[in-house]
Amino acid sequence: MRTIADIAEEYDFLEGDERYRLLIELGRELDDMPDALKTDATLVRGCSASVWVYPTGDTDKLHFLADSNAAITKGIVALVIAAVQDRPAAEVAAMDITAALAPFDLRNQLSSNRTQGVPNMIALVCEHAARLADA
Repeated sequence: MRTIADIAEEYDFLEGDERYRLLIELGRELDDMPDALKTDATLVRGCSASVWVYPTGDTDKLHFLADSNAAITKGIVALVIAAVQDRPAAEVAAMDITAALAPFDLRNQLSSNRTQGVPNMIALVCEHAARLADA
């Protein structure tokens, strides 16, 4: 998976539909999430599309599997995951993921129903990291 900095650099050079295409491409690059993990327990609340996030890994290296039934939303999930993927739990728990996503200006680039679940995705990731970091 690409780093959030690399994605931001590429995103900055693109405009309009090209940005949508990049998001769709990012979504396609996510690790496959088995259908058996797409349950009510892994469903992110508040998203207009169905979004599932499943944490794996351990304290030293968090890893997330994610999927969505909408291509652009899956790309947004990929952005959130790119900010934290394979980092230590303590680092993720202390991280300002919203600030890491700021260069993408998602609120102004996408419709409000595409971004309304982003805070819930971030909260889920942070809560999992904090639980592991505190353990």
